Amino acid sequence: MNQPQEVKGMPEGAFEILPAGKEYAPYISAETVIPEVTARSVILGLIMAVVFSAAAAFLGLKIGQVFEAAIPIAIIAVGVSPLFKRRNTILENVIIQSIGAASGLIVAGAIFTLPALFILGLDKKIGFDLFKIFMVSFLGGTLGVLFLIPFRKYFVKEMHGHFPFPEATATTQVLVAGEKGGAQAKILVKSMLIGGVFDFLVHSVGAFSEVFTSRIFKIGQALSDKAKIVFKMDVLSAVMGLGYIIGLKYTAIIAAGSLLSWFLLVPVIYYFGQFIPAEIVGNAPKLISAMSAEEIFRNYVRYIGIGAIAMAGIIGILKSSKIIVQAFGMGFKQMFRKTVAGEAAVPRTQTDLNMKTVIIFLGLTALVIWAFFGLSVLSPVPQPLKLSLIAMVTVFVISFLFTSVAARAIAIVGTNPVSGMTMMTLILSSLVLVAAGLTGEYGMFAALLIGGVVCTALSMSGGFITDLKIGYWLGSTPIKQQKYKFLGILISSLTVGLVIFLLNQTYGFTGSNALAAPQANAMAALIQPLMNPGAQVPWLLYGVGILTALIMEFIGVPPLAFALGMYIPLELNTPLVIGGLIAHMISRSSKDKELATKRYDKGILIASGFIAGGAIIGVVSAILKYLNQYIPIERYIYLGWAEKAQGETIALVMFIALAIYLYFDSRSAKKED
Repeated sequence: MNQPQEVKGMPEGAFEILPAGKEYAPYISAETVIPEVTARSVILGLIMAVVFSAAAAFLGLKIGQVFEAAIPIAIIAVGVSPLFKRRNTILENVIIQSIGAASGLIVAGAIFTLPALFILGLDKKIGFDLFKIFMVSFLGGTLGVLFLIPFRKYFVKEMHGHFPFPEATATTQVLVAGEKGGAQAKILVKSMLIGGVFDFLVHSVGAFSEVFTSRIFKIGQALSDKAKIVFKMDVLSAVMGLGYIIGLKYTAIIAAGSLLSWFLLVPVIYYFGQFIPAEIVGNAPKLISAMSAEEIFRNYVRYIGIGAIAMAGIIGILKSSKIIVQAFGMGFKQMFRKTVAGEAAVPRTQTDLNMKTVIIFLGLTALVIWAFFGLSVLSPVPQPLKLSLIAMVTVFVISFLFTSVAARAIAIVGTNPVSGMTMMTLILSSLVLVAAGLTGEYGMFAALLIGGVVCTALSMSGGFITDLKIGYWLGSTPIKQQKYKFLGILISSLTVGLVIFLLNQTYGFTGSNALAAPQANAMAALIQPLMNPGAQVPWLLYGVGILTALIMEFIGVPPLAFALGMYIPLELNTPLVIGGLIAHMISRSSKDKELATKRYDKGILIASGFIAGGAIIGVVSAILKYLNQYIPIERYIYLGWAEKAQGETIALVMFIALAIYLYFDSRSAKKED
């Protein structure tokens, strides 16, 4: 067995666009063979999948707070390594993280949609059991992986350096620091502690507000009241860290999309809407004249963002059509020809699941989806097999179209707009089912299950591209990641199904003491009017978004990044620019290119620590928030300054201090480090 070469930190060119003809050399070379898939890595990965699936589903439904599982699992994988006689290799830790991270992805897909069935009472009227929850989650997760495999080479290899992959960067830095130790680990641990304490002061201590707004100034309050113009900024360290890794180019484009939404569209809608004596969108809760800027964004402008994301996805599919045709063309050729002796061997680090196998499994998945809807969902209605065929085609087409959107969104900003794409899925599937003659309760039932499969598929494809990029940087074998991801999906689907079913039995999703399930409640509210003929759908708003994405494409602005900015709330986008600006300043802080690179790389490590610390505190704070219902923890640690007048002022001061720290600590790097 070969031993890995000595590498200090991330290899050269890990975060850069490489010159033509130069290949990236991963942390573990293609020629080096070290333990990767072992009994230890698989068992630990499955344990992580069960634990984090249960925790994420419970906390997400109980308090409406969903945390990311990938980074905490990577930290645990590194942390438990010394407990064994033979320490985990870095590639074993990649497999542990990859299997375990299926938990958060399956949970996000499930809790966004499936509790809506209980909220609408369809579980009692039609019948919804543990088997159906499992099937929706498992089929969605399987589709997400299978549809993404043809895109792996494009996103992780051919576009190397073009996409920042913020979450993958942070996770990779955790794994490398855990492997190498020394100065790299010290920097990461220090920044994790700083970021973790900073975010803990916000989430659990209430020392200052999470969001700073322009309303704290008199002129800002006047603009908010009279013109619905308000500036907002989230001060969490993890968000600033994301901005540093994403870089100035994309953060500026994302922020530009937000500024269009909040500084142009919101005020314009209010200006004209205040004279309209009725809602334009049928499900708006009140008149436009009585809405705040945030309410106008949620009820009107967000739909423009959804339309822009959908159009950006279609543009991305058209641009990627050559890749798609080549990948599936190769698969069909493999189905009808034998391997020729002497063909060039594919390097270990570029070996994917055979495209012939991918196509066969896609066909089998389509058959199972058709049978599932026909026999388990729509069997009592007329023409169930025809309607199930329509449901299957809808699932496949929408999942396929949005797979690259989810992957590209994660690659750019680390945030998957899965809720917006799921809303679009519910609208499209409802229209298709209504046109086919399926309405009422069975129509809502089928549309929500279609939404559940698609939502899980998109969540999985977005998250899995992160795993594959981590593997590309570190030198994993892609086919092993792809095969064992299915095992993580299986276990996570069983776990999340059991948790949702038990939580419904124990707490329920409706009533005074029910679980919050905020995303599912939104989906339930959306689906009801759609299944009634003549339902009001905001096509005009979607159309404005579509035109916006087209305009961005025509003028050379990446449309998906701009669309994400339009859809994601302003407060999450503005701090990204600060982080991106710091990264830009650091990368140009010296005429000595080697020194500037050292400084920038140290900043990447610090920013990764902020993200990792924030991820850990997200889990801790969610648990504390739950426990506080039974043990008055907040009485002893909660200061309550966040709700007071000075809360936002302190937040701004602390954010500025954190930005200064990130800048000067990054600049302290030396060439000999």
